[in-house]
Amino acid sequence: MDPLNEAAQDSITAAPPSQDMAADGTGIVSLDPYLEPYKPALQSRFSRAQQWIKTIDETEGGLEKFTRGYERFGFNVAADHTITYREWAPSALRAYLIGDFNGWNRESHEMKRDPYGVYEIVVPPVSGRPAIAHDSKLKISMVVPNDQARAERIPAWIKRVTQDLSVSPIYDARFWNPPHKYTFRHPRPPKPASARIYEAHVGISSPEPKVASYKEFTHNTLPRIHKLGYNTIQLMAIMEHAYYASFGYQINSFFAASSRYGSPDDLKELVDTAHGMGITVLLDVVHSHASKNVADGLNYFDNSDSAYFHEGARGRHELWDSRLFNYASHEVLRFLLSNLRFWMEEYAFDGFRFDGVTSMLYKNHGIGTGFSGGYHEYFGPNVDEDGVVYLMLANEMLHTLYPSSLTIAEDVSGMPGLCIKLSLGGLGFDYRLAMAVPDLYIKWLKEKQDIDWDMGALCFTLTNRRYGEKTIAYAESHDQALVGDKTLLFWLCDAQMYTHMSTSSTFTPVIERGMALHKMIRLITHGLGGEGYLNFEGNEFGHPEWLDFPREGNGNSFHYARRQFNLPDDDALRYKFLNAFDARLQWTEQKYGWLHSPQAYVSLKNESDKVIAFERAGLLWIFNFHPSSSFTDYRVGVDVPGTYRVVVNSDSTDYGGLGRVQEATRYFTTDFAWNGRGNFVQVYLPTRTAVVLAREETMSEGWKSDMALGF
Repeated sequence: MDPLNEAAQDSITAAPPSQDMAADGTGIVSLDPYLEPYKPALQSRFSRAQQWIKTIDETEGGLEKFTRGYERFGFNVAADHTITYREWAPSALRAYLIGDFNGWNRESHEMKRDPYGVYEIVVPPVSGRPAIAHDSKLKISMVVPNDQARAERIPAWIKRVTQDLSVSPIYDARFWNPPHKYTFRHPRPPKPASARIYEAHVGISSPEPKVASYKEFTHNTLPRIHKLGYNTIQLMAIMEHAYYASFGYQINSFFAASSRYGSPDDLKELVDTAHGMGITVLLDVVHSHASKNVADGLNYFDNSDSAYFHEGARGRHELWDSRLFNYASHEVLRFLLSNLRFWMEEYAFDGFRFDGVTSMLYKNHGIGTGFSGGYHEYFGPNVDEDGVVYLMLANEMLHTLYPSSLTIAEDVSGMPGLCIKLSLGGLGFDYRLAMAVPDLYIKWLKEKQDIDWDMGALCFTLTNRRYGEKTIAYAESHDQALVGDKTLLFWLCDAQMYTHMSTSSTFTPVIERGMALHKMIRLITHGLGGEGYLNFEGNEFGHPEWLDFPREGNGNSFHYARRQFNLPDDDALRYKFLNAFDARLQWTEQKYGWLHSPQAYVSLKNESDKVIAFERAGLLWIFNFHPSSSFTDYRVGVDVPGTYRVVVNSDSTDYGGLGRVQEATRYFTTDFAWNGRGNFVQVYLPTRTAVVLAREETMSEGWKSDMALGF
């Protein structure tokens, strides 16, 4: 595997630490003085992380070797076709390898146990070939306490499992040893300076009511994502999960790519093809919990309650009905850290979005907790220091071995230091998700009239992020699309989406408002909300309705478990306009790079006019959210003098707008201070319209070609 690009950007956007910063995990205090009273807690977690690194160095030869656990555990085949299988099962009394290869004989292939509870068997080749056939079924059969009963399980480190629902919902383990290994053709792309993330689920990535495949995603969806201008894909539901409707969040086999979409090589081809397009590929990794399945999961693996998980109530998540890892266990750390390394090496993923981080950080898992932002909530007895330290180790390992790897934390609590590197006492993520932003939009659409939208509150929510910690902003993700909720456009337009999205139908006030706000919400989130941007597939064009996987409660229907990409492709439907506007945003960001520019300067939040103005990356962003008032010669402050022109116009007819803004207009600054800026321009602001202006000299020759950027 080619190493990642070593020109990795520092995960801290603030200035580098000075030489006199403390090396005890409290360096972060210089970035956030409010942490001063919590220095002992910072020192404790940092010390424990350093102690684990020291222990691993002394007992395992270092993190690099320790995290290659998949080369020692599970099934490994030598050059002469000798097969070695190892499994950690400390509570088992004896263990046997059984499968198709030995007629499921429960006595013939006994494994040897070492002092640490690791069982091993070496299966020599037969006639110069592996004794176990490729893709054949197998299990580990363990004699366990309780009257010498047998516990037969899927191997914990297995790399391929399959499910035949016509026979049983329980997965079968497969010995995956194909005669020809997939060869990656494309190098990994460099780490994106601006992360424009397309969150996707392979199985729903088809208009047809079915489970789509890796190959269909590669051939049909990847080109669509590339054309839209996204440079990063976040793939959900890849790690094998027994229940399709769990959205991939109930993992039973951590080293197996989901077989419901195709073969391991099909997934490798998907990642490889994306790399060929210059697209970074992230895995949505679930290390916050595991499926409670016994027969085909890790639960009661060796018939004990505490092999991989905490024993008793601490090892169970009461809302998710799943098992919780014991992050203080040496072997659990080996398993989870090696799992991350495996996906990087075997499938060439470029990083991870860590799911359920809040659950990992706190002993109550955030259940019933409304985090107020008080620093006392982030330290003290409710914090699960084992979980915190595991995340420190995971990020340290990834960023040391793969300097350009990218990690994102899904945390609702606002834990300080989440995106600060370990040497300063942080947890080491590159980005955190701005989870309050989509919540605000949904709340307002449900509860407020447009005229009551609070411009100050909107700007505060979009800019309220910790200094030196990068944030991924988004208007809606898969969470907002799930059954019981609705996509933003469906909240805005509701039933008229069924009757008035045709270009030949009346452009009703409901559809006009819905499309206008859909574009404006995305534009202001993109420009003001963070250092990265995320969109869930289909929402870029205003996907109708909601997302619901086939299950007993809906008659096992696939009707809502699909993405109707036929809608934006239909020239007779208005979805094409929203799709084109989304592409406009991504390609314009590619040109001007506002996501990796310093945070915006907001010069105007006019509550009566419902107007917001800010500057970022040399661009002037102006929004008129007023539902009924347009403004002529509206004065807006700007710092840099010059001649400005439109580079984004939400009211353009190209994007389904009314065409009230003349895009050829040149806007000249006046040397007169306004709203705290040294100059001003005067613009026409139609109702529910946003424009982004750029200085003329930054635009390509021929402003019309700039307006068609990306197409």
